[in-house]
Amino acid sequence: MKAPVVDAVGDARFVGGHPMAGSEQDGIDGADPELFEGAVWVLTPTSDTADSAYTQVASVVSSFGAEVMAVAPDRHDALVAVVSHVPHLTAATLMGVAEMRAEEHAALLRLAAGGFRDMTRIASGHPAIWQDICRENRGAIIDALDALIEGLAEMRDVVDKGDGAALLDRLERARAARANLPSRVARPSDLAEVRIPVPDRPGVLAEVTTLAAELGVNTADIEIAHSAEGNRGVVIMLVEAANADLFRGGLMARGYRPSVQRLG
Repeated sequence: MKAPVVDAVGDARFVGGHPMAGSEQDGIDGADPELFEGAVWVLTPTSDTADSAYTQVASVVSSFGAEVMAVAPDRHDALVAVVSHVPHLTAATLMGVAEMRAEEHAALLRLAAGGFRDMTRIASGHPAIWQDICRENRGAIIDALDALIEGLAEMRDVVDKGDGAALLDRLERARAARANLPSRVARPSDLAEVRIPVPDRPGVLAEVTTLAAELGVNTADIEIAHSAEGNRGVVIMLVEAANADLFRGGLMARGYRPSVQRLG
C-alpha cells in the first residue's frame, strides 16, 4: 500500500507515513482509544524532507503512544508486502481451502483449533480495502507471493521425501526467528542517548533515521538542536542500549561522529 501523505503544518515539504496497527474489525466496532499504543508508525522521509517537518510529525505520532520508524520510500512497499499484505492474502487463501474441504467434511471447521483461528484471524478484515492495496502495491506483493510460493514448494518437497532432518531444521529456524521478533523498548534503563553532530541541511535526519531502521535499532525519541551559527546541528536520539554501539558504528561508516551515553 502506498503510504498516505501526512502534511507537516507550516512547511511545504512532506513526510509520508502510516501506522502498522489495527484489527480485523471495521466501523464503530473497531474503535479503540489505545489503537496506536505500542504500535509501529512508519514514516518515509526523503532527501527533500525538512528536519522540522520530520520532527513535528514524529512528535505527533509519538504522542499517540506509537513507535516511530523511518524507512526509505522505495523500501517501504516491499517491507509491508511481506509483513502485512501477503499474510492477509495467505490467511484468506487458507480459509478458502478450509471452506472447500468443509463441503466434503462437515465437521472440519468445527475442529478448527487455536492455531488455525490465530493464523486466519486477519481474514476477517474488511475485503474492500484490499482491492486498492493490491492494485497500488502490485509489484511488491507479487514478489513476496512468489517467495512464499517457492518456500511452500520447498516445504512440500521436504514433507514428500520424508526428510525429517530438513523438516526439523526449517521448523527450528522458524521458531528461533519468531522468538527473536523485536519488542518495544519500554524502560529508561534499556535506552542510550546518541548525539550526532550533523550539517544543517535538508535530508540529514532522513538519512540518520532510515539508517537506524536498516540496522534494526528501535528509536524511542528524537530531536534536533540547531546551532547558533545556523550551518550545524545535533541530532539527539534515544535508542535501545543493546544496539547503540551497532548504530554508532553504522553512523561512523557514513562519516558521522556520534557519541553514546547509556541512561540509568
